[in-house]
Order: sequence, then C-alpha cells, then structure tokens
Amino acid sequence: MKKKLKILFLVCIILLAIFIVANILLSAFAPKIIENQLEQNLKLKSSIGKISLNAPFIITIERLEIGDFASIKKVSLSPDLIGLLFGKIVIHGLNIVNPVINLVQSADGKFNLPVLEQKSKPPTVYLTSLRIENGKIIFTDKKISSSGYQMILDKLNIKISKVSLPITSLATDFSLSAELVNSCVLPFGNIELNGRLDYQTRDLDARLKVKDLDIVNFAPYYGNFISNKKLSSALLNLNSTFKARNNDLQIASEFNLSNLVYEKAEIEKPELATVVKDALDLFTDQNGNLRLEFNIDTKLDNPNLSPEKIKKIILKAAMKNLANQSPEQMVNKVANIIDKYREIGKGLKKIFEK
Repeated sequence: MKKKLKILFLVCIILLAIFIVANILLSAFAPKIIENQLEQNLKLKSSIGKISLNAPFIITIERLEIGDFASIKKVSLSPDLIGLLFGKIVIHGLNIVNPVINLVQSADGKFNLPVLEQKSKPPTVYLTSLRIENGKIIFTDKKISSSGYQMILDKLNIKISKVSLPITSLATDFSLSAELVNSCVLPFGNIELNGRLDYQTRDLDARLKVKDLDIVNFAPYYGNFISNKKLSSALLNLNSTFKARNNDLQIASEFNLSNLVYEKAEIEKPELATVVKDALDLFTDQNGNLRLEFNIDTKLDNPNLSPEKIKKIILKAAMKNLANQSPEQMVNKVANIIDKYREIGKGLKKIFEK
C-alpha cells in the first residue's frame, strides 16, 4: 500500500513538474510565435501581452491586439488532449472576453476584413462551445458619409454550445444579446436571439426579439421607404419565431412601429407649413401605431431574403391591415388628409394674392 502511495506521489510530482515547465516555455516562446503567425497570415501588426497555462489544461491569452481591426482583453481555450493524440484539434471551451472589433466600409463599399493567407491547408478545428462576453462591434460606414456614419453593437454576449444529450446529436443551442448605440453613445434599442439549430437535419427553432429600436438611426439606409417626410422618432418592436423542418423555414413576425414623430417643415412662410405625413397614416391604428403580422416561407440553407422581397411582404401585410380597418376609420382618415390639403391650398392662395 505504501509503495502504491509512493508511486502515485511520484507521478503527481512529475506531472506538476511538466506543468510548470510547460507554463514557463509557453509564456516565454508562444507569444512571439503566435504574433509572427498572425502577422504573416493576416498582414496586420499583432501583439500579445501574456500567455499562460492553467489547470487542468486551459490556455489563456491576454491583451491580444490585431492592428486597428481588433483588440481582445482575454481569450481562453481548452484543447482536448485525447483528440490531439489522434491528430484532431478539438476545443471544448473557447471564451472571448471584452473583444472590440472596428469594422469599416470604405467609400467604394469594401470592408476592412482581414484576408487569411494560408500557403497550406489549415487543420480542421472542432469547436464544441463558444462564449463571447461583453463584446463591442464599432461599424463605420464611409460609403454613406465621407466622415463615416457610425453605429455600435455594444454589450454583445454570445453563447453557442453543442447539446449534451443525446450524445450522437449535432444540434447546437445558441443565444445572443446586444445593445445598439449611436455615434453620440446613446442606446437606441436591444436585440435578443436564442434557439436550437441542427444543421445536419436542417431543423431550427429560434426566436428573435427587437425592443424599442429607434429606427431613425437607420435613416440613411431606408430612405423614404417608411415615410416621405423625415421622421424624428419611430420605435420598432419586433417578435419573430423561426421554425424549420427538413430545410423548410417559416418566419412568423409581429411588427409594431410606434411613437411616430415627424419633423416640422422648415419653410419661411408659415402658410406653407404642412403637417401632412404621407400614406403611412392610412395604415396606422387610432393611436398612430403601425401593427403588422406577416409570414415568410423560404429555405434554411438559402434564405433568399433580399430587401426587395422583404419590402413586398411588409407592404402586403400593410394592405391586409388596411382591409381590416372599419369604414368609419378610413372615412375619417381620408377626410382628415383632405382637410389638411385644403389648408395648404388656402395658404398658397394668400401668397398669390399678395
């Protein structure tokens, strides 16, 4: 018995010594090797603050900088030792803490995404789980504005993990949450997405929730599709469920656009000032909210959701909304618009008389 204890103690001492030596070697040589590899493959100046090895076998990289494109406070990963023995790179846990990505679109529409250059075929990496904590993506669009129109995806948290049961399943659970921030560092909405995907069988169950999104921040992109008059405020709340079976995907959405506030016309003559909005008023309810329900049928592996297709679906839902309104509501709205145009006409008449 004592002999077995001595052998066990000796094995522990040897393993501890190996761990200490590996940690020293990793800290001394790995940062420079990884920096050189990143610079050669991404063509961006890279630096690493520290690399350490923690028990049982977790590699931690701190203060990773990749040019002006990305900076990460900490990355930790746990390679599978058994997988390495069979020549496969299996990572059970990849955790990324406080990553900041600077995504820029140039005036000619090109993005600053690094292009990975590999002279030989890279090894296949099997990832069983991924967690991103408190990430940030800063998007600067110089195609919209020469100075750069900017939006920020802040407080980004992502969790992706393979389901544990049954063992043979390739299904993956995922969740995402983020806060949208404008160039003035003011939050203007939240996004949540969670569900389960089994891409092998082309099955999906997921839910997307957009809460209090002030769409005015996207005005340079939607143009006058929403309104011919300039909006100073419009809150979007969206609930969408995604259900796919054998690659047939159906997206059911509840769309609510509220708090519609229009900017006043900047016209010197008060007689010409108009409060006419546009045809959007015809589709809103008595509280001025636009509520739509619509379904999208497509394929999971090829969604084909072009902006034109989405516009047609939304307009079709709006027409259905219009058909469901009472005749009294429609008469009042049309009469109101006629009255407003009549007031404009009176203002024009006074100007011509003068």
